[in-house]
Amino acid sequence: MDKYIIRRNNKGIVWFTINRPEKRNAIDYEVMDGLSETISEVKNNQSDKVFVITGIGEKAFCSGGDLAAFQNLMTKEDAYKMLSKMGEILYSLATLEKPTVALLNGLAIGGGCELATACDYRLAFRESRFGFVQGRLGITTGWGGATLLLERVSTDKALQMLLTGNIYTAVEGKDLGYINHILSKDLPNNECEEYISKQIIHNTKVIEAYKKVVNRKWVATQLKQRMFREIEECSVLWASDEHHQAVSSFMNKNN
Repeated sequence: MDKYIIRRNNKGIVWFTINRPEKRNAIDYEVMDGLSETISEVKNNQSDKVFVITGIGEKAFCSGGDLAAFQNLMTKEDAYKMLSKMGEILYSLATLEKPTVALLNGLAIGGGCELATACDYRLAFRESRFGFVQGRLGITTGWGGATLLLERVSTDKALQMLLTGNIYTAVEGKDLGYINHILSKDLPNNECEEYISKQIIHNTKVIEAYKKVVNRKWVATQLKQRMFREIEECSVLWASDEHHQAVSSFMNKNN
């Protein structure tokens, strides 16, 4: 079974669906490569206008990194190689000169929140929940997600989400300014496309020009450098005994 599904429609919307329901749509190296390749394709394909990321089913958008795939990364150097790989992908997603949408069809936790945060818009089922829970494993956001979060919501709201590690509902996420729109579960893809058609009305050239304005701000404020300092700090925590013990306990609990 393919770990991700790519679909294009006649409106120029590209759908990237993580297809790992047995892993709550967790990200492994294959999904990373799929995201990287698809972002590059969307960037270079003039007929692609909007990029939407979601997960298969109604239970999980993305549960973050697949711990089974990454549990053997013991050292700071090993961790940094994986974390920086995904950091590069999220930076390319955040700076893509076409609108990006995360459709939260279910639970988004840990790295799943980082993936959603890299997108321009976050739409969610009313039943969806999300949370930056990395601290429970003795680490911080490892893919640059905290830096990106500070670009999306106010500092106090970002700290609240990061420091508490709380799981929030979609309604609470809208109040925090994190979720842009709440969808019904009946026809979410249609409703998502309707939202896109109302929010993104200009032609592709105009949209790209506006996104370049945003990107220039992020270059000036060293977004990428800030993301990678965050990734460096996480890689140090990743190599700690506390993190390895937390991962071991989690894996034993789920086996």
